[in-house]
Amino acid sequence: MASKEITYKEHSLQLAYEMVNPAQEKVLLVLHGWGSNKEIMKQAFGKLLPEYKHIYLDMPGFGKSTNDMILTTEDYAKIVQLFLNELGVTPSIAMGHSFGGKVSTLLNTPCLVLLSSAGIVTVKPWSVRVKIATFKLLKPLGMKKIRELFVAPDAKNMSHEMYETFKNVVDEDFETSFAKSKSKALCFWGKEDTATPLYTGEKIAGLIEDSYFYPLEGDHFFFLKHANFIAQTITEQCKDMTI
Repeated sequence: MASKEITYKEHSLQLAYEMVNPAQEKVLLVLHGWGSNKEIMKQAFGKLLPEYKHIYLDMPGFGKSTNDMILTTEDYAKIVQLFLNELGVTPSIAMGHSFGGKVSTLLNTPCLVLLSSAGIVTVKPWSVRVKIATFKLLKPLGMKKIRELFVAPDAKNMSHEMYETFKNVVDEDFETSFAKSKSKALCFWGKEDTATPLYTGEKIAGLIEDSYFYPLEGDHFFFLKHANFIAQTITEQCKDMTI
């Protein structure tokens, strides 16, 4: 594992990353989802796509990367771009899972690979809406247990900065960003995904002008079972795409 120190808005961030196939010229950047880290992405794709130099990054506040700022998705994209500039590389492909899909979209690489990307606002079940309303009513009381009772599992045990960041990005409407994308997009989705349901993937594929949609068996982490198919599709669809 290596790390790079990045300065963003007068804050110093230490970003951890790993590189696979470092001698290759074409670059594949791989970004994890919220609450995850680079290891799960490397587990899936680290032994595939040998024609690419892989860069697996722990985004700020995840894995072994630091963060003491309240960020937005746009901030994450700018930080990742600063990191790439520091490495002196320009990816041909950005691949992102869930939250990482939104960040990847903003990088405007020639080829974009979305794995059950977040970014489409979904209608919350009645039980969730009741929890949100109750949380808002009890919040002024300053009860310590409120967060444990009502905050999503993804947000528990976070620092103040990461919790506020989570609130910034969790229900973000990214439709305009998808519609503006000029990348060739390969959209892979888990048919049984409940975090980013299948219909959200269909919508994203419809918003991106040059896109292909691949529904696959599995849940939000479907790509762990289908990494070979995803890699083969990337090779076929993105082989001639360079900077």
